[in-house]
Amino acid sequence: MTSSHACRLCGAELTHTFVDLGMSPLCESYIPADRTDDPETFYPLHVRLCRECLLVQIPAYVSGEHIFSDYAYFSSYSDSWVAHAKRYADAMIDRLELTGSSLVTEVASNDGYLLQHFAARQIPVLGVEPAANVAESARAKGIRTEVRFLGPETGREIAERYGQADLVAGNNVFAHVPDVRGFAAGLRALVKDTGLVTLEFPHLLRLIERRQYDTIYHEHFSYLSLLTSARVLETAGLRVVDVDELDTHGGSLRVYARPEGNAGEPAARVKAVLAQEEAAGLHTAAGHEGFARAVLKIKSDLVEFLLQAAREGRSVAGYGAPGKGNTLLNHCGIRSDLLSYTVDRSPVKQGMFLPGTHIPIYAPERLAQTRPDYILVLPWNLREEISQQLEYVRSWGGRLVFPIPELEIL
Repeated sequence: MTSSHACRLCGAELTHTFVDLGMSPLCESYIPADRTDDPETFYPLHVRLCRECLLVQIPAYVSGEHIFSDYAYFSSYSDSWVAHAKRYADAMIDRLELTGSSLVTEVASNDGYLLQHFAARQIPVLGVEPAANVAESARAKGIRTEVRFLGPETGREIAERYGQADLVAGNNVFAHVPDVRGFAAGLRALVKDTGLVTLEFPHLLRLIERRQYDTIYHEHFSYLSLLTSARVLETAGLRVVDVDELDTHGGSLRVYARPEGNAGEPAARVKAVLAQEEAAGLHTAAGHEGFARAVLKIKSDLVEFLLQAAREGRSVAGYGAPGKGNTLLNHCGIRSDLLSYTVDRSPVKQGMFLPGTHIPIYAPERLAQTRPDYILVLPWNLREEISQQLEYVRSWGGRLVFPIPELEIL
């Protein structure tokens, strides 16, 4: 197979398939009730590997502006995510000895879920958020927010206006930017020469190991290892100095980077994570093979379970309407005949329909009203939080189903 797509990091031609999930709509393009008869646009979910620099990526079939200018994801609806953000804020305040004369800038600051914890301790903050609807929510909490996409120019403009930051944070944004080099240059512009940049993103090693193929969608342009993320940052003069392995989003990395002149020697954990990746084969093109077979097994197991439940006359509803769920349902060809509805805590999604599959989304109360036999949990990454929230379904003998890393019925 040949392709005319070029690698977004090194420019080499992308000729190698990592996994091809067929055609899918944008995973956050929820459909209002009055638009369910309208045609929908589907794009390829064809993930490629650059054989030169090893960046795993989806070509930008859709621009970041198109996806993120008006966005349905509000971070604050996940309690565990807000708690994770608070732990990070407390740790960074201590680690960097941040005070009222410091500045913390967050890129893709969403609804202020993170910066509110710094602001509560009287540390000046600035959010940079491309989605105007989400930025409004942050401003309502008193979080100073610029509605901008980060690139080299916007980074410089923002730094000129507000000053360079002691800490620049970016959580679950690095994988979401088509122009990774421009984004890295923007980060460098925002941070002081003596400052620190931290980025959290799903770890490609865990995605492969735990078969998390539903975290592949058009909004995720890149699938990063420590090796490839460090290569991207180096193009902007930022050097990785430390790394944490996190449980969030099914297994993430938090990389710490400093401007080259003040980077010093990296912590031992950097070498340890790189060694893990190398042992798993991620430092060679050949080591990325075999993922497509694992994906097929997940699909066949889930579809067979749903067909069997239908044959037995058992009802199945979903829990959650996350982007990852839409990748899974569209790839498996699951519609409302096999999954009658799903529920979500976000009022923004209630009353809408899932893209592609047109499965209706209701408020969580519907589960208790209809008492389904099985509940398919789509945001499996919040397993503990959701298992606690759904403890009450046991009262009618309802069972939870987790599709990934393998089908599990609790």
